Amino acid sequence: MPFLPITKKEMIERGWTQADFIIVTGDAYVDHPSFGTAIISRVLEAEGFKVCIIPQPECDADYMRFGAPRLAFLVNSGNIDSMVAHYTAAKRRRSDDAYTPGGKAGARPDRAVTVYSQKLRSLFGDLPIAIGGIEASLRRFAHYDYWDDAVRPSVLLESGADLLMYGMGERHIVEIARRLDSGEKISELTNVKGTCYKIKSRDYKFIEGACECPSYELVKVPDENGKKQYAISCRIQQTEHNSVNGRTVIQKHGDYIIVQNPPDAPLSTQEMDRVYALPFMRDFHPSYKALGGVPAIEEVKFSIVHNRGCFGACNFCALAYHQGRQISVRSHESVIEEAKKITAMPDFKGYIHDVGGPTANFRAPLCDKQTKDGVCRDKKCLSPQMCPAVKVSHADYLRLLRELRALPKIKKVFIRSGIRFDYLAADKDEEFFKELVTHHISGQLKVAPEHCSDNVLKYMGKPSFGVYKKFEKRFYELTKAAGKKQYLVPYLMSSHPGSTLNDAIELALFLKRNKLHPEQVQDFYPTPGTVSTCMFYTGLNPFTLKPVYVPKTAEEKALQRALLQYFKPENRKTVLSALKKAGRTDLIGSGKDCLIYPDKNIAKVKTGNSAKKTIRNIHKPKKNKN
Repeated sequence: MPFLPITKKEMIERGWTQADFIIVTGDAYVDHPSFGTAIISRVLEAEGFKVCIIPQPECDADYMRFGAPRLAFLVNSGNIDSMVAHYTAAKRRRSDDAYTPGGKAGARPDRAVTVYSQKLRSLFGDLPIAIGGIEASLRRFAHYDYWDDAVRPSVLLESGADLLMYGMGERHIVEIARRLDSGEKISELTNVKGTCYKIKSRDYKFIEGACECPSYELVKVPDENGKKQYAISCRIQQTEHNSVNGRTVIQKHGDYIIVQNPPDAPLSTQEMDRVYALPFMRDFHPSYKALGGVPAIEEVKFSIVHNRGCFGACNFCALAYHQGRQISVRSHESVIEEAKKITAMPDFKGYIHDVGGPTANFRAPLCDKQTKDGVCRDKKCLSPQMCPAVKVSHADYLRLLRELRALPKIKKVFIRSGIRFDYLAADKDEEFFKELVTHHISGQLKVAPEHCSDNVLKYMGKPSFGVYKKFEKRFYELTKAAGKKQYLVPYLMSSHPGSTLNDAIELALFLKRNKLHPEQVQDFYPTPGTVSTCMFYTGLNPFTLKPVYVPKTAEEKALQRALLQYFKPENRKTVLSALKKAGRTDLIGSGKDCLIYPDKNIAKVKTGNSAKKTIRNIHKPKKNKN
């Protein structure tokens, strides 16, 4: 099956005079099931609809290349938020974009969903516009915008679109398409699960059982009460994000009301199998070859998604709010069939790079309650301690991996997406753990303890650090028993709400004691839709309304970040400042726990080299595969 049309010529070659739907997206067109545009377009195609795609439009002619669609425009920013694609956590402009031909930055606008929708409205008048994808999904209500340092209204109002689809959209895009095709107006689609619509306040009729968030006018005020109202709003939105018993949620925005229908249920195994069996080309559009291709395909080309959803629900991660906490999985037959297609690709070298998802080792409902009542409204499954109702099992995932390993042409099957180490450590049957170590690691296993301070971990929604230490100890024991040299690479985060300068120092000491020298560290990034972003903005835990310490200034964030790379010569001055500010001058010296040498030691060892070179030699870490 060929690529879907991205030019007028390609549309005409199909014998079409008009598209039913036109997708406008911030990404280059990659027809692979790891890309949202590819999935939605193929799902609509399978329903008999004509779909054209406008990737990364820049001028009016780009938007108008296909003319008007028969039914609607569908708009997304691409696989990632356009602001995250453009800016680092320090708000510096990025120099590249993996979702653009040649990896070049700047091919999509800031707040792409809003810009694209407003442009379509100006060019095509009242034609229906529906927005979706991660950028729209996480901005469905009034939300704190880190880049403006202000609360912005729902993207549904800002963009001028008619309908917002949140979460994974296969089921509701089909319902929307069928109803539009049957003659319904988009303004009549007010009862589709997994969508939000806007209505004039004067026309709103009370919805029984609906839950109301504090209004945009209340939450946008940056005073103590406004921030408290914002935290209350966040709590309501998170609590009601449950497909089994979540309620309709409304929020007033001046003369309008945003209405969020309850979340749609996760796809069944049969539905997921149908989606992943669609005729994806599994590559970028051939027109990009001369431009250097699309770098993002390299990470996923030989990878397989076997699940969706995440009951880990870390506070800083938006996945649970987007995909939900309930787990959906594909059948073994579906995954095996995709693996066979991969092995037939001409550039396949025998290695499946990943069999994962949001969290690789989640492949079943966590407890009996999840199949009956959805997820608990008032607590998390895995933090701060694992719920006693949790049923831990890797048996099905292990069987799947064994089946993949047995396929002809496959040399190795790796797991590179996140392993939830606390869930793994709680499995009394170590069969999966042993085979993970023996068969599925390519030298390094990336895991996400995120921090070593239990206080910080509490605000992150992560387990106690002792759980990680238990996992780490067993990992190296099993690795040694298997006769392998493999290492854990921990993901770590600085400046998360709750993290003090002393917490950052303790994390630096953990790194030194474990001889870890991370080349990259992640500063907390306050993106829309997360609990941690709410804490960052309000200084409150939305579930308790109790104060949370927040490192906000650029100076303190720089101090905490530098401590995680205390060994770098260019960070020495900043680390020195951090230690003095925290009253930890005991860590300046030559002792085993000292993070930096005092100035006088640097002066003593100068031998004609530049000071910068001398400092580098002193702090140069020992070679270590960690």
